[in-house]
Amino acid sequence: MKRLFLPFLLLCILILSACGKNETTNEKNSTETESETDTYQSEIGPVEVPRNPKRIIALSNGPNVLALDGNVVGIDQWTNMNPLFQDRLEGVEVVSDETLEKIIELEPDLIIAGSEMKNIDKLNKIAPTVVFTWGKLDYLTQQIEIGKLLNKENEAKEWVNDFKERAETAGEKIQEKIGKDATVSVIENGNKEIYVFGNNYARGTEILYQAMKLKMPKKVEEMALESGIYVLSTEVISEFAGDYMIFSNNPDAESSFLETETWKNIPAVKNDHVIEINSKASTYSDPITLEYLLEIFEKSFLNN
Repeated sequence: MKRLFLPFLLLCILILSACGKNETTNEKNSTETESETDTYQSEIGPVEVPRNPKRIIALSNGPNVLALDGNVVGIDQWTNMNPLFQDRLEGVEVVSDETLEKIIELEPDLIIAGSEMKNIDKLNKIAPTVVFTWGKLDYLTQQIEIGKLLNKENEAKEWVNDFKERAETAGEKIQEKIGKDATVSVIENGNKEIYVFGNNYARGTEILYQAMKLKMPKKVEEMALESGIYVLSTEVISEFAGDYMIFSNNPDAESSFLETETWKNIPAVKNDHVIEINSKASTYSDPITLEYLLEIFEKSFLNN
């Protein structure tokens, strides 16, 4: 009996020892996986960032992060006020580059900021900080870069390719309907002035001019294409009006010019070729905003 019992006991000890080692190894591997980092090549140099960030502070590019379902714990005030993102920002704190104590309390593992912001060095001491310069990247490349940063590059590229194809197809259909030489201008009301936009200043301009390849009036091309935006008075608005007009309506700004004869006599207004969008929901060029505006443009141009 003793001879049979001793080998059995030894076998049990070996099995228990192996199980203990496996558990220790699994725990170690799990810990290593959670703590793994990647080197992101930012515009100011390499930054060691978490491979799968869990607590992101987005002082800039918040909408791009939200579009990739990044776990945002702190957001800038402008993104927070945008009606398109309200449901995604429930419980998220509003922060800025100057509210350092509040940012520390949120315990971020990644911070995204604009290169023009203050306290970049201090932010970098709180968590790895990656900065982007507004307008340095085109709107689609920007989304891919955020994808790289969040370890979701493939997801970002898939959306970019799909969006480009859908927007280009919509543009071809729109040109067939309105004519290839028809022009489109994008304007917005301010408190004492009116703005007209080039091809890369949000308000759907990237969709209309870059993706859909619609034409802008020559006057807009001369004054707003390079700068992105041009300020004009009510008296000259007809010079910048296209055959079709996108009116980015800011409900908090002055809009009495809509009642003037100058406005009412613009051919696009007379022909009911004015498409109104909400400026508060149109000031970014992220996937959420672009999908929202693409749907409006398709319905407005093609169902008119």
